[in-house]
Amino acid sequence: MFARSTTTIAAAALLACSVSLANAQENVWKHGILEAKSDSGFIAMVDKGGFAAKRGLKIELLQIKAGATLMKALIAGEIDSVDMGAAESIVAGVRGTGVKIVGCTWPGVPQVVLAKAEIKTLADLKGKNVAISSPGSLPDLLFRGMLDATNVPFSDVKLATQGADLDRYKSLVAGITDAAVVSNEFVAIMPPTIHVLAKGSTAVPKFIRLCVATNSKVLASRRDDLVKFVAAEMDAYKYAASHRDETIKLAHEMTHAKPDDKRAELITDEAIADKLIDPTLAIPLDRIDWMQNLFLKAGVLPKTVPPASLADTSVRDDAAKLSGK
Repeated sequence: MFARSTTTIAAAALLACSVSLANAQENVWKHGILEAKSDSGFIAMVDKGGFAAKRGLKIELLQIKAGATLMKALIAGEIDSVDMGAAESIVAGVRGTGVKIVGCTWPGVPQVVLAKAEIKTLADLKGKNVAISSPGSLPDLLFRGMLDATNVPFSDVKLATQGADLDRYKSLVAGITDAAVVSNEFVAIMPPTIHVLAKGSTAVPKFIRLCVATNSKVLASRRDDLVKFVAAEMDAYKYAASHRDETIKLAHEMTHAKPDDKRAELITDEAIADKLIDPTLAIPLDRIDWMQNLFLKAGVLPKTVPPASLADTSVRDDAAKLSGK
């Protein structure tokens, strides 16, 4: 009996070690993104295109609807990295959370403000309801920047909190709100009663859309894997930019869109033609500094910090060597 128990314990210990070894060999990397939209052919390519796997990483791609929730998960250490609004990462970094930007995937801004046809300028939004995501989210901070650039007081408008881009678009079409900050993909399907009031790329050209960010724990304990992941992102974005049809197909799969849905085509073509994406994942510190000062002026931040303290450029540099960029 005693011998049998010893054997059982030994077998259990061996099994536990095997499971632990298997998990280590899988090298799971938890990466958070916002809920998939028509640009997801670019954003999900690192996983679905097998680029992370080529670097020895198994990706758990986690979609979260709200940017604030995604950032909380990163800060709490529930995920290893995010590809989300540079604005949220900057704000989190200034507040001392340990969040660091390690590469910027979408330095260009595809977001637009859609509005009812009778609204002709941003100043016409005085007293109107404008759909954003949540306070402190990319749509909110981008909209603040657009108003600031045209000298329209932020207090003149009323904000309506709506989750994802599709929710904001639907609220505008239904007449619940007067304008909405959304991805430009909806230009492909908007009715004639709606028009593009302002483009983020021209209204605030220094505003950065998406960056890959991580937390201090990952930087300290999994830096090698982080470098591999950033290198995989470089490979993925380079591939997506030169394989249009595959990028559109992946976006359709991620969003369960019908083949004749033109939104993925629009955002993919504009992203490539207008160079809204950057396969080198360069980190524009001057633009990060500009965004900080914008948020300080808007009352979102209590202070600014040296922009270099909000990023770890060494990770991106090492990844570039690995990727050959």
